[in-house]
Amino acid sequence: MRVMLVHPSALMYSEIFLRLEPLGLERVAAAARDAGHEVRVVDLQVLSRELLDRELVSFAPEAVGISLNYLANIPEAIEIAHHAKAASPGCFVFLGGHSVSFIAEHVLEQAGGAVDAVVRGEGEPAVEPLLAAVRDGGLKDVPGVVSTEGRGPAPKLLDSLDSPRPARDLMRRRNRYFIGELDPCASIEFTRGCPWDCSFCSAWTFYGRSYRKASPEGAAEEMASIREPNVFIVDDVAFIRPEHGHGIAAELERRRVRKQYYLETRSDVLLRNEEVFARWTRLGLRYMFLGMEALDAEGLDLYRKRVSPDDNFKALETARRLGIMVAINLIVDPAWDAERFRLVREFALSVPEIVHLTVMTPYPGTEIWHTEARQLTTRDYRLFDIQHAVVPTTLPLEEFYRELVRTQAVLNRKHLGLRNAIGAMSVLGRNLARGQTNFARMLWKFGSVYNVRRQLADHHRPVRYELPLPEHRATPPGRQDLFIHTRAASHARPQADPEPDGV
Repeated sequence: MRVMLVHPSALMYSEIFLRLEPLGLERVAAAARDAGHEVRVVDLQVLSRELLDRELVSFAPEAVGISLNYLANIPEAIEIAHHAKAASPGCFVFLGGHSVSFIAEHVLEQAGGAVDAVVRGEGEPAVEPLLAAVRDGGLKDVPGVVSTEGRGPAPKLLDSLDSPRPARDLMRRRNRYFIGELDPCASIEFTRGCPWDCSFCSAWTFYGRSYRKASPEGAAEEMASIREPNVFIVDDVAFIRPEHGHGIAAELERRRVRKQYYLETRSDVLLRNEEVFARWTRLGLRYMFLGMEALDAEGLDLYRKRVSPDDNFKALETARRLGIMVAINLIVDPAWDAERFRLVREFALSVPEIVHLTVMTPYPGTEIWHTEARQLTTRDYRLFDIQHAVVPTTLPLEEFYRELVRTQAVLNRKHLGLRNAIGAMSVLGRNLARGQTNFARMLWKFGSVYNVRRQLADHHRPVRYELPLPEHRATPPGRQDLFIHTRAASHARPQADPEPDGV
């Protein structure tokens, strides 16, 4: 069967700071190819919509799968589904991915017949039986699949993270993937899931708080096969288990693999497992994303981070001592006033780290979806990108965006402006010598992406597809009600760890 897999366009944040290879889609592509199908991948982050339209005709796919890890991409995905049906009559169109898993029935209905099925949960174990059912029938019996025939059995977890290996050979224009100055940059995953339960996050609800690990041998073998000199480790929290981090490091050392790495972790994990991170700096770890989320104890408690402000600041000191450049994330509460924005600007200018801001956004699958969603000021999918306010703001909306953009602009001048470009001339020169322009473009692109006029105008676009409201309940849902995957529903027992102490 001819199968085309599509990743939608880049979101607002990705227009500047990063553009990551669609690792999940590459693994689904590998699973479909292993099952004997002819597979083509079109990533609209780096390829044009015109190319997709041409290949829908020339390749004439019998099945089209569209990745929906991001809620804001749902309208685009539905439009692509309609185009696919028109260009290749009779093709089977399915959606899958993190965000759509939580609202599968709603999106299926909104698509008005253009989408035949939605895959809830992990795509690798679902794609082979799904495509077999498309050919032979029995769609309602495929685990994780929602179709017009109803919801099938519970989704299954992948047996092992060691396979299928991402089908990186199917990707075109791989030189367009980057994160910051790591240009170009590939991606890899060592673990899946998160055993913490932050109120704003749906990683733990998607995986049912399970936590699985690739084998050190498998992880190192995959890393050695990656051609790019830079790699982003996409784990929600890197190196929770120190023995796992040491095990992969030992295998990389044995294979003499040398790259530059970027990863994401928590303050308490860094403090607890400092030796692991020190070892990885010797392997090439240069950058770390640290989700501090809030500067005070009240904010950390609100988001149920289970760390203290002292832990966060100790973690920054530790990273500095190790020589790791940190990008801090802070969540902007729409309730902030001008004074709170001013204090954040002062903090950001007082530390050497990069500071990123994301706007608090209730997403389906998170606990705050059920506590904040009834206050939504919009249900336009496209605004659910952590860069727009979708709940009431204390400041008038225009003033809120003015303060937000003003604060982001201060951070931009500190880290991405001309002064930084001069300081990073050696990096720029090295990248440009290899024909890599992503980092160079990033340095001067801020003003065209982040501006008050654009963000306000986004709220006034015609809306065709809207989010559903959460189901009305007398009490908030239990945690099991939020889970996509449960361990009992798995067809095998994947490697899982108990929850971290104190969680």
